[in-house]
Amino acid sequence: MRWEDLREGRDADALFGVEDIAPVPDRGTGRAGLASPGAGPVSGGDGEPVAVEIRARSIINRVPGESPMFRWTLNPYRGCAHACVYCFARRSHTYLDLDAGRDFDTKILVKVNAGELLRAELARPSWGGEPIAMGTNTDPYQRAEGRYRLMPQIISALAEAANPFSVLTKGRLVLRDADLLEQAARTTDVRLAVSVGTVDGPLAGSVEPGAPTPRARLDTVRALADRGLGCSVLMAPVLPGLTDSPEAIDAAVAAIAEAGASSVTPIVLHLRPGGAREWYASWLAREHPHLVPLYRELYGDGSYAPAPYRELIAARVREAARRYGIGGRGGASGRRAHRQRDGAATVRAPRQLRLL
Repeated sequence: MRWEDLREGRDADALFGVEDIAPVPDRGTGRAGLASPGAGPVSGGDGEPVAVEIRARSIINRVPGESPMFRWTLNPYRGCAHACVYCFARRSHTYLDLDAGRDFDTKILVKVNAGELLRAELARPSWGGEPIAMGTNTDPYQRAEGRYRLMPQIISALAEAANPFSVLTKGRLVLRDADLLEQAARTTDVRLAVSVGTVDGPLAGSVEPGAPTPRARLDTVRALADRGLGCSVLMAPVLPGLTDSPEAIDAAVAAIAEAGASSVTPIVLHLRPGGAREWYASWLAREHPHLVPLYRELYGDGSYAPAPYRELIAARVREAARRYGIGGRGGASGRRAHRQRDGAATVRAPRQLRLL
């Protein structure tokens, strides 16, 4: 495969040893359910969960396009054990000669030199110190992070450079780094967000089988808010026919407000071909076949639901956020804002994410 020469341990002919380029991180115990693939080539399609350690050649990525939501991103992992059936990043695994389905969930590439690379790239005279977004492709706090501990190195490097950054996650491991995030927030702009698309536990367990439960994620929002680290919620994705009813949206926004979220941003499911569209369609046909005609009507051959539908969802979230006081007067926490319902709601524009 094209990336095999980046594998950790492939330094027989290198000018520098592995320890010079990628110091061994202070790892936790266990392998987060991921086995070592051994020294031979990694085979796709076998379903065996493995962590493939590589030495990346670059770490700060420029997002293509004329007006992306984020100009620069950083992804210490490729592939994601959260195994979200809708994940738009699935297509990126095909660039590695792996499939966008099961391989994406089980073949996790770990950029073990991420911290060192980041320090080097932040120090370049050409780097302009623009904000860097994390979690926009795969989750930096997925289970493998418990072993590899790449994020403490990354946060420290960004804080020392006073470089603004944001983190979007479903993982509770972000709480492990709360002290580092507080320190970073003293020197630069730090923005945190947790993704919670629904509070329906069984549905979340089906559509996001490897991710923490919605309740666990809301507890994470609450813990960050209680420490004074403002945390927003990305209500994503809103799934047509499953999480888009007024009742489902009201329940989700009520729980998000109670958790103390500073804002809520609804994002309707988008289905890009080459990975997410096909994988999600297979799940939908298996788990909710009666909804297949609805999706054909909404999406047709496109990736996005029609604008009127997205606007309807945004209006429902906006009204619910107003009722529950998300972003209420004086920055009230969700628990106080739940009672202070006349506060002004903070709902960000329902713009469709255009990411890698």
